Amino acid sequence: MSDNPRFAKLVAGGKPTGEVIAVNRFLTTVRGLGEIGVNALVYFENGHTGMVREVRAEETVVLNLSSESMPIGTLAVLDSDELTTGVGETLVGRVLSVTGEPLDGKGPLHLKERVPVFAAAPPIVDRLELNDPLPTGVAIVDSLFPFALGQRMAILGDGKTGKSAFMSQLTLSQKGSGRIVIHVLIAKKPVDVDHLLARLTSTKALDYCIVLVASTADALPQSYLAPYVGAAIGEYFWNNGHDVVVIYDDLTSHAKLYREMSLLLEVSPGRDSYPGDMFYAHSSLLERAGRLKSNKATLSAMAVVLTPGDDITAHLPTDIMSITDGQVIFDASTFRQGVRPAVNTGLSVTRVGGKTQTARQQKLTSSLFSAIAAYRQALEFSRFGSQLAPDAQADLDLGKRIYDALKQPPDVIYTPIQQLLILETVIKTEGKIPINVEALKQQVMQMPNPASDDASIDSTISQLLQTVTIHRQAAAPQPVAAAATGEKQP
Repeated sequence: MSDNPRFAKLVAGGKPTGEVIAVNRFLTTVRGLGEIGVNALVYFENGHTGMVREVRAEETVVLNLSSESMPIGTLAVLDSDELTTGVGETLVGRVLSVTGEPLDGKGPLHLKERVPVFAAAPPIVDRLELNDPLPTGVAIVDSLFPFALGQRMAILGDGKTGKSAFMSQLTLSQKGSGRIVIHVLIAKKPVDVDHLLARLTSTKALDYCIVLVASTADALPQSYLAPYVGAAIGEYFWNNGHDVVVIYDDLTSHAKLYREMSLLLEVSPGRDSYPGDMFYAHSSLLERAGRLKSNKATLSAMAVVLTPGDDITAHLPTDIMSITDGQVIFDASTFRQGVRPAVNTGLSVTRVGGKTQTARQQKLTSSLFSAIAAYRQALEFSRFGSQLAPDAQADLDLGKRIYDALKQPPDVIYTPIQQLLILETVIKTEGKIPINVEALKQQVMQMPNPASDDASIDSTISQLLQTVTIHRQAAAPQPVAAAATGEKQP
C-alpha cells in the first residue's frame, strides 16, 4: 500500500485503480481504472494529478497536469468523475495556478466550493439582450467600436502592436465599477507574467482582479485547461450576481498546445494541422459569456489572438472572428505610422456595442467614420503633389486632428464623457479652425466635474474651442471650468 494518505484513502473507498504502462511526454497511458469517463480526475500515488483525455478498450490516456515525467508502474486511482476547480469570494485579488495553488505568497485560498471546469453554456432562453456599455478607457475603441457588457470580442494583432497594453487599459477602466476582471495567462513567459502583475499591483487594479497563470514553466496540459478553468471561476461570480470580464491571453497559444496534444494522440489533422474539433474547443468556451435572465449579471469574454504578418485570414483568426460578436484589430503597419493605439479602423467592427450608445454618442460615431473616410480620400489626392481644393484640405486637416485626438499612451485612460468632449470639440472645427489638440486633452483631463447633460456639454465645447484655438498671436491656453459646475469665466 502507498504511503500517500490521500491515495490510500481513495483506494480504501473502493475507487477504481490502474497502473501506468506508457508515458509520452505529458500523455500517460494507464491500464485499468475500470469504467471511467472523459474529463475525469485521476490521482497518482506519487502525488501527481491527471485528467482523462481518451478512453480505449483496455487502457486510458491521461493528461498529466503536474509534470511531463511519470515512472512506469506508478499506480493511479479515480479521484472524481469530472474535473472541477475551487471557487469562492476569496479568489478576488489573488494569483493562482490552474490547479488552484496560490502563487502570490499571501497564504492558502481556503476554497470550500468546487464547480465543473467543462460546463455547458446557458441556453438562449436563460439569456437577456446586451444593452449596457463596457468602457475600455481607450477613445478609439469606445467611440468607434464600443463594447457591451456580456459581449464576446476578439482582440487580434501581430506581436508588439499594443494588445497587452489595451487589455491593461480595459482593466484599469473597471476601477470602482464593482466588476471583477479575470486574466487568464496561457503559456506565458514568467517575465511577461511578472510585468502584468507589477502593472496591476502598482495601479491597485489587482484588488478587483483574479490572475490565473499557466506559464511556460508549467506542464503543457495546464495551459490547455487554463481558459476553461478561468471560465468556470468567472461563471461562479456571474451566477452570484457579479459582472465579470474574462481576458483569455491568448487563444493562439492555446490552439497550438491543443494541436500538439492532438497530434501526439494521433488525431487526424485538418487545416494547418489543427484537429477537426478546434472550432468547437473555442466556441464552447466563448459561448459561456452573455447576460443572465435570472440576475441580469454579465460575463464578458475578451479573446486575444496573435496574427503574424497581420494575416487575419488564417485558420485560427477566422474561426475566432466567426465565434465572437466583433473584433478589434491592431495593425503593425498602423503602429509603424505612429498611430497608437494601432487600431485598424477599416477592419475592426462591433456587432453589439452600438446598442449601448446614447443618441449623441451614435451621432459622434457616425461623424467620426465619415470624417475618417473623407480624410483617407483627401490623403490619396494629396500624394499627387498638386494643391488641394479648400474642402479637401479641410478634410485632410480634420482627419489629422482626429487621429491626434485618438492617440493615447498606454498609461492613460479616458472616461466616456472625456472622450465625448475631446472628439466633439475636434469635429466641431470641421478642419477649418486650427486647434491645439494636446492642450485640449489636458484641459478636459483637468476638469473636476465634466459636463453630463447636452446643454452643459455644448457650453463646455464652446469654451474649449475658445481656449485651444490657435491664433497668429496665440497666448497660452487658459483652463476651462466645467459648465456643470456653474462657474462663470472671468
